[in-house]
Amino acid sequence: MKIIVGVKRVIDYNVKVRVKADNSDVDLSNTKMAINPFCEIAVEEAIRLKEAGVATEVIAVSVGAGASQEQLRTALALGADRAILVETDMVAEPLNVAKVFAKLMEKEQPGLVILGKQSIDSDNNQVGQMLAALTDRPQGTFASKVAVEGDQVSVTREIDGGLRTVKLSLPAIVTTDLRLNEPRFAKLPDIMKAKRKPLETLSMADLGVEAKQHIQIDKVEAPAARQGGIKVASVDELIQKLKDEAKVI
Repeated sequence: MKIIVGVKRVIDYNVKVRVKADNSDVDLSNTKMAINPFCEIAVEEAIRLKEAGVATEVIAVSVGAGASQEQLRTALALGADRAILVETDMVAEPLNVAKVFAKLMEKEQPGLVILGKQSIDSDNNQVGQMLAALTDRPQGTFASKVAVEGDQVSVTREIDGGLRTVKLSLPAIVTTDLRLNEPRFAKLPDIMKAKRKPLETLSMADLGVEAKQHIQIDKVEAPAARQGGIKVASVDELIQKLKDEAKVI
């Protein structure tokens, strides 16, 4: 069974994000980039399934600029077998990305597609659901546990009331939550080997996907700075401040 796993290039989560002076977008100049953390979890889960003998091949896929090869090479160093970069200069909007993955599913015929539930830059949480709709495949979102059993996959999801387990017929689409696993670190020998693993570069046109802009950014602002807290002398004073100053009660 093949597994396709999504990899997105985002600002490293340890980096403080800067907004451009004209508020048009986030400033990416001289900024450290990395694999989206949820995508990292997806890569780890795919590799674990391969190590368990469930999968025979793990294919890492990214949609974005040519620089995304760096993150794909990281995925290869972690254990993916080959990578595909669908190169575009446009912002990788969810619907365009879902259409690309739908075409790759037709081409590669994977048994499972594993995606991060959302990216930490746009936080849309849409690609997995859109892909399931486009391909008419079952989906298991926000997975905290994944188990493949024959021609089915059991996905345990965290919900408000606890845990819910759903069984999906393969091929299926799964999106990962934080508690699914803890990603490994790439070892130096594996990083060197990753340079020799195949990385195919395609365009959206090669897959028959017409890239359309559906989203327009009007303005980007940094969050307001947090104000310092205060101490109150009594419960009555606390209630008064919550009522008159904070206006939350």
